[in-house]
Amino acid sequence: MGAFLGLLLGVGLLLVIGGGRAKQEQTAPRRPSVVARWCQRRTEALRQAGIELVSPTQFVVLQILTAVAALLIVLLISGALSVAVAFAAFGFRAPSAIVKRLSSNRVGELREAWPEVVDNLGSAVRAGLSLPEALSSLGTRGPEPLRPAFLRFAADYRATGRFAECLDRLKGSLADPVGDRVCESLRMAREVGGTDLGRLLRTLSAFLREDARTRAELETRQGWTINAARLAVAAPWLVLLLLATQTTTLEAYDTSAGVVVLVGGGLACFGAYRLMLYLGRLPTEKRVLR
Repeated sequence: MGAFLGLLLGVGLLLVIGGGRAKQEQTAPRRPSVVARWCQRRTEALRQAGIELVSPTQFVVLQILTAVAALLIVLLISGALSVAVAFAAFGFRAPSAIVKRLSSNRVGELREAWPEVVDNLGSAVRAGLSLPEALSSLGTRGPEPLRPAFLRFAADYRATGRFAECLDRLKGSLADPVGDRVCESLRMAREVGGTDLGRLLRTLSAFLREDARTRAELETRQGWTINAARLAVAAPWLVLLLLATQTTTLEAYDTSAGVVVLVGGGLACFGAYRLMLYLGRLPTEKRVLR
């Protein structure tokens, strides 16, 4: 009898512990893996650059192909494997640099376009249009860089009629912090109601214009320093590439001492360039209203 009661007690404790763990696993949010977080950051970077048809995996494949192409080209020109590997590293990094450049240009274009978007929304609201109609009209009357996103919003809203879900997809396609603020303001105005939407849009438009003007002045002054630093970093490697025609000179880089010189020079250039970007960086607005 005592053994039977002990068995029942053990089974009961096992069920209680198992049920508690299962409940904890159901209530606790599952943290995304490192690969999932990397894919999310890469996807957002590609969207910010205006590249929507390329997945993170395809982008990595493109980087590998660029590195292999740079390796083969420099190896055929110079015949020095160590120099070719160094330029293969630059080839692997080149697509990321292009994406960052495109993203920076697109952010600048959107920064200039958002005040006009807000003004058009304010005019449409004052004319009596509903918020979905006002957003849909931006696909034809809005600034050129933002028209595709608002055309997709109009198509989604006609197909589903769900304003909140279409607004979330619009935020994802824009991938812009200002767009997040505008979308959340419109969501709140639609759900809560009120008569302060026009005043809010006018205030936001004035703030965006002042911010764009100030940032444009700072970026113009910063551009000279950044371009000079990029030229200083690229100059030694351009000289090394010009030496590729002299086989006797490049043979020295295939030795152990030559590899050490290349690695040391690459690390020094990379560290100096990153330090320059860190010291000369401007504060960037993050997407806190995803």
